[in-house]
Amino acid sequence: MKKSSSTSPATSWALVMVAALVLMITMGSRQSLGLFLSPINSHTGLGIAKISFAMAIAQLVWGAIQPVFGAVADRWGPGRVIVLGAFLLAAGSVLTTQVTSKWGLIFAVGLLSAAGAGAGSFSILIGATAQRIAPEQRSFAGGVINAGGSVGQFIFAPLNQAVMSAFGWMQAMWMMAVFALTTAPMAWWLRGRPHAAGSTNASGAGSGSSALTLRQQLAIALRDRSYWCLHAGFFTCGFHIAFLVTHMPGEVDLCGLSANVASTSLALIGLANVAGSLVAGALGSRVRMKMILFWMYASRAVAILIFMAAPKEPVTFYVFAVVLGATWLATVPPTAGLTAKLFGPRYLATLFGLTLLTHQIGGFLGAWLGGLAVVATGNYDWIWWADAVLALLAALVNLPIKEDRPKPLAMQAA
Repeated sequence: MKKSSSTSPATSWALVMVAALVLMITMGSRQSLGLFLSPINSHTGLGIAKISFAMAIAQLVWGAIQPVFGAVADRWGPGRVIVLGAFLLAAGSVLTTQVTSKWGLIFAVGLLSAAGAGAGSFSILIGATAQRIAPEQRSFAGGVINAGGSVGQFIFAPLNQAVMSAFGWMQAMWMMAVFALTTAPMAWWLRGRPHAAGSTNASGAGSGSSALTLRQQLAIALRDRSYWCLHAGFFTCGFHIAFLVTHMPGEVDLCGLSANVASTSLALIGLANVAGSLVAGALGSRVRMKMILFWMYASRAVAILIFMAAPKEPVTFYVFAVVLGATWLATVPPTAGLTAKLFGPRYLATLFGLTLLTHQIGGFLGAWLGGLAVVATGNYDWIWWADAVLALLAALVNLPIKEDRPKPLAMQAA
């Protein structure tokens, strides 16, 4: 991989757009998975709890695989990782239509599809572009890539629902397998090995250590309290998102509303997050990123409490979706930006991949506990309360992060 200094701005931003397109497909597949919960249950008779567990495993595997694939990408480049992910995601989607047992579903959805989506996700794609982008532009570039994932949710949630209604859920799964395969040729643009420069972090830990090994950089990061604060906040983000994408259709059904309300709500979340991601990415070069994260998580807590008190009508779900969508995955650009700011871009795919693992541990609990809650109590009430409390704690845990104030734009350009 060439250094950012030798890559023209036009080429750099073209690569960002390719990364955004890959994420559009992989995240569109993941974030519309909850729409398949009820049809899979009707087809297999496994029950909501068992299917929720398989989807919870998928949340965990998606996170666990990213630091592994991130380390591979940091060593040999992201191109091969993305190609492998394309075939895993396609195979998992096709196999999901054939299995009828709990363990078969865990293998198809929880392992194959999740690993494939993880190979073409945030840590790989943001890491692939970070070294080709000027430092002051990395936060916005991360926002653009992240917005691609939100566009995927906006497109594929209603598209999957439409195909399911017209042809059946299996045909929708096969369609997603075809889309997954289209990411393989895109990997050509992101091929190449990373260079060794840029490992020095902004805070000075590891100063003069441009030749740090991955093990040395991990040791520095794991001793840094700010890095663990990022993990703690991202845990809540994962809990929140996995609970909603898995169980929003169930909540809509409990309220006696049409399935179209759920797919429209998921699409609105994705659309609103396009704006949220771009704004968060742009603000990252002007405002301390830990404060962006604070206000995002705090706003979620308020939004959840208002939603719980509001009448459950379609407009309530739509307004809630837009409000949440503004921060949905807009946490990714400041979290990735802070990781690069603290430790440099060299091993960003691995270090940010580890924060995504923590994110998905929260995601596992959000998806699984949501299923247990509705089976045990007939509703999701206590999960909503837990989600609000966790969002408030996530806001507070970001405040101790040691982050320098951004330089004025004039100084960045100098």
